[in-house]
Amino acid sequence: QLQLVESGGGLVQAGDSLRLSCAASRISFSFNTMGWFRQAPGKEREFVAAISRSAGSTYYADSVKGRFTISRDGAKNTMYLEMNSLNPEDTAVYTCAVSFNLNDLTMERSYDYWGQGTQVTVSS
Repeated sequence: QLQLVESGGGLVQAGDSLRLSCAASRISFSFNTMGWFRQAPGKEREFVAAISRSAGSTYYADSVKGRFTISRDGAKNTMYLEMNSLNPEDTAVYTCAVSFNLNDLTMERSYDYWGQGTQVTVSS
């Protein structure tokens, strides 16, 4: 069973930055894509960013493009989400996920394992 643990969330002010981490339990594993989703209060969970294992290609939601950067450290089995220029609309629970298939990486149903999430709150 693969376990994912997020960290790095917190309360920040608009314009600040945060870096989220997602650590995978296995020392080594094969996956196709790792991604970040977020869910704001009263809203559906939405895709934020993803990174493919094979080519390290990255994908972003339009709402975070240019502000957020996804990356991974294979040696540490850890994925990161660097978030800059945060605004109150970024307030949400951020959850990382891993996909072992080649389906649409922006869709929740494409992911096989999920973390518990970490809260990010941006005050104005």
